[in-house]
Order: sequence, then structure tokens, then C-alpha cells
Amino acid sequence: MTDQTIHKTVLLKETIGGLDIHDGSVIVDGTLGGGGHTKLICQINPTAKVYAFDLDGDAITRSKDILNGCNVEYIQSNFRNIKEELSERGVEEVDGIVLDLGFSSDQLESAGRGISFQKDEPLIMTLSDKGDGVTAREIVNEWGEETLADIIYGFGEDRAARKIAKAIVDSRLEAPIETTFQLKEIVYQAVPFFRRKGKIHPATQTFQAIRIAVNEELEVLRDVLKDGFEILKPGGKMSVISFHSLEDRIVKKFFREKEDVGLAKRVTKKPIISGEEELKENRRARSAKLRILEKL
Repeated sequence: MTDQTIHKTVLLKETIGGLDIHDGSVIVDGTLGGGGHTKLICQINPTAKVYAFDLDGDAITRSKDILNGCNVEYIQSNFRNIKEELSERGVEEVDGIVLDLGFSSDQLESAGRGISFQKDEPLIMTLSDKGDGVTAREIVNEWGEETLADIIYGFGEDRAARKIAKAIVDSRLEAPIETTFQLKEIVYQAVPFFRRKGKIHPATQTFQAIRIAVNEELEVLRDVLKDGFEILKPGGKMSVISFHSLEDRIVKKFFREKEDVGLAKRVTKKPIISGEEELKENRRARSAKLRILEKL
């Protein structure tokens, strides 16, 4: 664990500025990460109360120094439990919700769970540090070839999904697949040759797909959008930053449906994306899309 955050929060001012924070605002930071959103909320209005969620206990520990003096209550829990966790604390309504669906650089660099293939780490991929739930190792070594292909195609949108799934199954017959580098090499060898020369590593979509499956990320997103909207006060706003098309489609569909039935209005008809300056400073920003919804 590192004591200092290296994470750069994407679309920070746009995300928090869209919440219209005022004296006594109650805000949920559903994805604390490096603490960037909560820190700006504190700077804008120190009287605002933030309930900050993160599954990763290390993220909470790192953020406490950064957020010293801020009015924050930390909740080590999945943000899909937003209603239950807040209700236990006597909170039934909030003024704003921030959901940054990306991974913090701290998690990628120091989690040791194989979330990224940039380092050779055990195939775990869980966001929680509690050691519960299915792991990536179980998925690649125990799940059937057809199921693997469906995951890689459905969650990774990779057209080579069947070839990759077959390569995984063939490889594990010889020896268990234990690390990120093993899986990365299997995928690399399985994809068509022209894919190996592209700017994006051929294993990117497979890792995304398996991580989504491990953490049930799309189901969790649907849950937090639904329950988060229910606890928003009239006039309250929800800012959501997504980093891949599957997430953005879910957010876009949810926001549009709420607007269509007159329960909300989309503050952003089209997603806000990063400008040239932010893109130069942070390459993660290139895939970020921010959408903001106001409850009526």
C-alpha cells in the first residue's frame, strides 16, 4: 500500500460544478478513489457533508490525509448498497451523487490484484480487499469455453472472443493460468496478427470483460442508478463519469427513461468530454464521458 495518491481525477471541475453545491448540501461520493471529488466539494463549501463510498480500505486510508478537516463520513462498501448504508446512518435524502466509474491509478499501481496487465500479478481482479466473491483465476480456469466466449464478447466487445476463449481453455489443460502476464500472452497469441500491431493491446478487452464479470459491474451500476435516483431530493443532481461504451449506454438509457416519464431532466443532452489540455495531462481522460441528471 502506498500512502500517497497518484490518481488524477478526470473531468473534476465539470463533475462537481454540475452538482450546484450549497450550504449544508449532503453529497454521496460513490467512488472515493483518490479523494479528488470530495476534496473539491470540501473546498467549494466546507459545510457540505460527504458520504464517501469505497470497497478498497487502502483507498479510504490514503484519502484521510488528503481530506483532513473535511466533513466526510467514510463507508467501506459497494455503492450498490447506497440506500441501505445511508439509511443505517439516518440519511433518507441527498442533494447530489457523484459516480466515477473508472479505476483509480492507485488501484492499478498498488492493489496487487491483477486489475491491469501492466504488471505481473495474481489473477484476482476483485475491487474489494476483503477476499470475498469469485476471482479472475476461477473464471479463466474453471468456467466453460462457451461462457468465456460470451463474457469476452458481451463485456469486452471483442470479435475474436471465441478464439480467445478456446486459447484459454487449451492453455489451462497444460497448466493453470495464474498471473496477468500468462493471460495477456495467451490472448496476444490468439488474436489475428493485425491486432498485435495496433495501438491498443489485444488483451485490453479481455481483461475488461473478466473484471466486469468478477465484480458484476454492470448489474451494480444499474442498482446504484436506480437506488441513487430514489434518494435524490427534487432538484438534486447525479453526475456519472463512464469510461467504456457498455457503462455509458446504461447511464444514457437510464437518464433518458427518467426524462421521458417526466421525473428528471438531462442537464447534459450529450456527454461532456475532456478538453485538449486535460487530454495532454492525463491519457485516461480520452475515454471519459460525463452525464448529469437533475431530479424534478
